[in-house]
Amino acid sequence: MNVRLFLLVSALCASARAADIPVTIYADAGYPPYSYEKDGKPAGLYYEIARAAFSRMHGYRIEVQAVPWKRGMALLRTGTGFALYPPYKNTKDEPWTWPYSLPLYDERVVAVCRKEVLTARPRKHWPEDFYGLTIGNNAGFIVGGDAFSYAVRAGLLRMEEGKDSETNIIKLGLRRIDCYINDRVSIQWTLNQLKSEGKYMEGGTHAELAEAAVIAVKQGYLGYTSRDNGKYAYKADFVHQFDSAIAQMKRSGEIDSIVRNFFKAH
Repeated sequence: MNVRLFLLVSALCASARAADIPVTIYADAGYPPYSYEKDGKPAGLYYEIARAAFSRMHGYRIEVQAVPWKRGMALLRTGTGFALYPPYKNTKDEPWTWPYSLPLYDERVVAVCRKEVLTARPRKHWPEDFYGLTIGNNAGFIVGGDAFSYAVRAGLLRMEEGKDSETNIIKLGLRRIDCYINDRVSIQWTLNQLKSEGKYMEGGTHAELAEAAVIAVKQGYLGYTSRDNGKYAYKADFVHQFDSAIAQMKRSGEIDSIVRNFFKAH
């Protein structure tokens, strides 16, 4: 390739990149190992899946920005944020989130409690067997189900919100709450990290923990704002391209491979 042709091709490529639409995708900063912030950058399983999907899309310059979950939801609710991962599908309590992408991954929501709470009486049925207890929950998460939400409103049990998984697990270990509800893998991953860092001494300074009940199987999505009033004219194309990429990745087994490699490395 001569110099003139090389410069022409380079200019065309630069022009094409400049024409790409800049898009910011928000990610939960406090939900390891699925979505969190590490060294000021987004990380986690959902980031790996989303990044692979974004690489298959055309016409966009996509930046992922990690934010606290409640802030991310506020951005969708006001229409000032385009999309956020990984909400569960909940059009009743979060009507501002629509549409949702194809599901990215299946999570199992569980209740983990201090062992002494579980030896006091059987607690297998959620949430009836947990009445009278204080249940920890990540701020802005809606994972306990309708019967749990009703029990909170009726004063049959108490919900106490913490900033993120680490905060809630520490509170649980220090006996400030009785149980904590979240995804099984996220709880175990965070607990292992805390132990490895010397921040959680199970059976010593901190209480021993055990899983009490499986609450639900939930799926994580990329959720878009429904309150932008046409601000994001590219939304339909972006939604289509992202879903097409996810569908292709599922068919090819790429998502399964990403999941296996991610947990093997962590």
